[in-house]
Amino acid sequence: MGEPAILELREIDAAYGAIRALHGLSLQVKPGEVVALLGPNGAGKTTTLRVISGLLRPARGQVFYKGSEITGRPPAAIARMGIIQCPEGRQVFKNLTVGENLWLGAYRLRDPGRERRNLEWVLQLFPVLKERLNQRAGLLSGGQQQMLAIARALMAEPEVLLLDEPSLGLAPRVVEEVFEALARLKAQGLTMLIVEQNAEKALGLADWAYVLEAGRLVLADSAARLRENPHLVRIYLGR
Repeated sequence: MGEPAILELREIDAAYGAIRALHGLSLQVKPGEVVALLGPNGAGKTTTLRVISGLLRPARGQVFYKGSEITGRPPAAIARMGIIQCPEGRQVFKNLTVGENLWLGAYRLRDPGRERRNLEWVLQLFPVLKERLNQRAGLLSGGQQQMLAIARALMAEPEVLLLDEPSLGLAPRVVEEVFEALARLKAQGLTMLIVEQNAEKALGLADWAYVLEAGRLVLADSAARLRENPHLVRIYLGR
């Protein structure tokens, strides 16, 4: 028997009105593991994260966290448990400073000592933010805003970090910086579930991966084996 999953979806169906987005999706994430969720646009990847974080109630199926069912719990309650989502499109508070954005990320902790320690930690991870703590977030570059969005999520001390398209729209050099930071988080033992269009980068970081097409699971295997899977190589990796 392997280690039990910290996060598990069982037979999830989800829909937006009459449009079915997920069809019987089951997946697991084990503690300390990085899992990639791959697939084309419209495959149901973001919907999967929305179901986990409570933003979308599934039509059928169950979500378990640390062995307890959390299906349909309010997003704030799920965040307090330690499942923190970093959304697609960064969504930083542009009129607030970098520092204010980070402090907001730590809101659930209500412990000044932990907040300060976490601030030191994320500024070590993303040194560029330290230089811009008093700058309005809207003045940052797209790459810096993505770093801020990840750092803000980390301020909440996630036990499971949900990342939605962390490299979307970023220059290649910035993509490298973001994935280097994610690799450091992996080395520190942080559990992550990552939705990512850049399959090569995602599989280079992940331990395990799931591939969705039209809301259905079509492939699930170790990241190392999927990097050599002919279907995945042809369709997603372009080599």
